[in-house]
Parts: sequence; C-alpha cells; structure tokens
Amino acid sequence: MRAAVYEQYGAPEVVSIRDVPTPTPQDGEVLIRIRATTVSTGDWRARSLAMPPGFGPFGRLAFGLRRPRQPILGTELSGTIEAIGAGVHEFRAGDEVFAFADAKFGCHAELRCLPASGLVARKPANLSFEQAAALSFGGMTMLSFFRRGALASGERVLVNGASGTVGSAAVQLARHFGAEVTAVCSGANVDLVRALGAHRVIDYTRADFTASGERYDMIVDTVGNAGYSRVKRSLAEHGRLLVVLGGFLDLLLAPLAGRIRAHRVIAGPALARVEEFDRLAAIAAAGAFTPVIDQTYPLERIVDAHHRVETGRKRGSVVVTLGA
Repeated sequence: MRAAVYEQYGAPEVVSIRDVPTPTPQDGEVLIRIRATTVSTGDWRARSLAMPPGFGPFGRLAFGLRRPRQPILGTELSGTIEAIGAGVHEFRAGDEVFAFADAKFGCHAELRCLPASGLVARKPANLSFEQAAALSFGGMTMLSFFRRGALASGERVLVNGASGTVGSAAVQLARHFGAEVTAVCSGANVDLVRALGAHRVIDYTRADFTASGERYDMIVDTVGNAGYSRVKRSLAEHGRLLVVLGGFLDLLLAPLAGRIRAHRVIAGPALARVEEFDRLAAIAAAGAFTPVIDQTYPLERIVDAHHRVETGRKRGSVVVTLGA
C-alpha cells in the first residue's frame, strides 16, 4: 500500500510517498481503507519537533530519540471497513466509518488497522468523507476539556483562536451545550466564526478582549497567548481557564494558578474516551458540529498540506484524500 513516510525530523520535504507492507487485522481489529485524513498541528509538531515553550527537550522522548518511532503520521481518518479480525461484531466489510488514532498516528496511508472497540464509529450520513476525517482532533480535544471544565448550559464562554481546528470545534460544541459564546479571531475570519454559531465575535487586531471589562465563566485558549496572568480579570467568580495550547510552565502551575481568586486553570493533554467518541458521532449526525475544512489535497501533494499547516494561517482542518 502507499503511505506518506518520514524517517527524519525536519521541513515538510522529509515526507515522501512510498510503498509499505499492507497491514492485516488481528483479533478484535478492523482494517479500514482510508478515503480521507488530515494533516494536523500534532503532525506538524511530530515532524518538525516544533514544541510549545518548555517542551522542547521532551519532543524526541515522545516521538523518537534519533529518528521517528512511528514513520507514518496522521491522527484521524474516514473510510470504509475493508476486513475484520476474529471476534469483531460491531462492524462488517463495507461500513463507512471515521476513527481517531490519536498519538499512535499511522493514518497517512491507504489502510490502517485499529481496535474495533476503540475510537472507531460509523460515519455520520450527513457528512462527506472529507468532513468526517476532520471530526476527531478538534472534537475530541474540546469534549475532553469541556468535561474537565464542567461546562454548563447558560455559561458565558470565550474562545480565543476560534477559526482553527480546535477553536472552531470549541465554538460549535459550546453552543451545542447551551453556552453563550464569544469568539476571538482575526478580521478575515469574523464571518466564518459567526456562521459557526458564535453570539459575539471580537477581532483581536482591533480590540483586546481582556481590556473590555467583560467577564466569562470559561475562557478557552487554543492559541497559547492567553495565560492566567493575562486573563484573570476576565474570569468570573469560579471561572475556568482551559489551556488547550500552553507551555510547560502553564502545565506545571495549573494546579495552583487562580486559587486565590477561586478560579481553576485546566491544562494538560486531552484524554480520548470511547464514550465521548460515540457522543461526538451523535452530535455530528444531529448537525450540531460540522468540521471546517481549510483546503483539500490528494495524498500525492501531502508535502503541500504540511506547508499549509506550518503557515499557522489555516481555517479549520487541512484534509488529504486517498482515491475514490
């Protein structure tokens, strides 16, 4: 089968298309023929070792000391079940599905084996393969953070960086859960974010949300520039700051930050749960969450997809397609 492979860290050009062995589903696994996948910020960091502040020394520990431990990137996919292993009863060949490999990667290929009882679900019929491929990274990140932050209906939520993969998911999911959503993005993305359901949109090039005097029950920082010291006066009593993107110091100080003001800072990796993956599928099937697609590339142009992600200017997800 064909796959996008990288054997050294560096620029997008370290990725190339090669023939690799075709996987065989083991007991309890499904073999998925991939129709679409994405190049995410997680793929960019694993390829380039461009880590958030303070995490630089941990990059090679996570991904491989001398060379990449997993040479095929890609955290999410959509496609059809090609074959099933012994003991699989949830799926049959031909089922249309989407799946999340998370930190195990391996989705930039024509085929991928995954546990049937894991993060695999039937593709919502109202979504294309391209849209379904982009469900998991942003959707699972925000379901995890909203659970940890105990988001409640009627709360005031501000999303900093509302036009990216995670930010656009945060806006839609917060709205779905009954929150009043204020979104922060550039002027070029105001119309997009408003169309996602934000009640109010702030153009950060014209206004600083921390200087407005408005207070929020929850602030979601997907950019990494809204640390607690900056936003503490914008948090209401018992407010929560969700640090989706932050440095090592943010993670280290999260348990202590905000205690004097009865605030909570929630940081650290999003932990994917099977029950939340099934919930994500149901939310998408109901039309409450539709991933935003920035650009779509064929597998043969995956280097261009990496370049697009590396600009930091994408809106939503960059999708890669693999045949019909």
